[in-house]
Amino acid sequence: MKTACIFTLKLVGLAVVVQCWRLAAHYTLPFFWSVAVVWGAVALVPLLAAIGRCLLDSRPTPERATLLTIPIHYLEMILLGCALVVAFRFTQAHPIAFIPFPRAISFPVLQILGALATLTVLNLAIQGLGLPFAAVLSRRLATSWLYARCRNPMLLSCLLFFITGAVWLQSLHAVLWTVLWLSPAWILYVRLYEERELELRFGEPYLRYRAQTPFF
Repeated sequence: MKTACIFTLKLVGLAVVVQCWRLAAHYTLPFFWSVAVVWGAVALVPLLAAIGRCLLDSRPTPERATLLTIPIHYLEMILLGCALVVAFRFTQAHPIAFIPFPRAISFPVLQILGALATLTVLNLAIQGLGLPFAAVLSRRLATSWLYARCRNPMLLSCLLFFITGAVWLQSLHAVLWTVLWLSPAWILYVRLYEERELELRFGEPYLRYRAQTPFF
């Protein structure tokens, strides 16, 4: 019964995430609410991580980490996903300045980074027997291939992908938002919550891996 409830919770959560992303992509928000989502949703991500960390530390067990990560991950995906969609639309509608960087260069780089991000997902799926969200948490610690170079190749490739996407849009507004707002919040989330969650679920092997492998 418990397993069935958790499985249902994961499916419902994933459906809610997808629906939130769809609404963000297809519904044009008024100016005030666009600003609130672009800046406010990202600001909530470190707060979510801090709350999750406190809940983890209040009962630091692998079972607690596994269950708590389901709602924490889904909320993080909603906040960051909606913020990204709205931000890239909003920054094009309200540009600060135009960046005359040639798209003939930024587009191939965007494709390479997209392929690299896909490879990190495959790396995690093959070695860690999981996916980068709560629907299928990794069951083993991924430490080889791309994960041998840094602990967070997926985060790194995604951040570089979004920064390059902002450059491809030739929007200074999008570049500044991605570099100065989105990236620090996302990194702080990983530092505060994900590293502690992995420590609880994988124990000493993860602590050794973290000590030997750089964050980026």
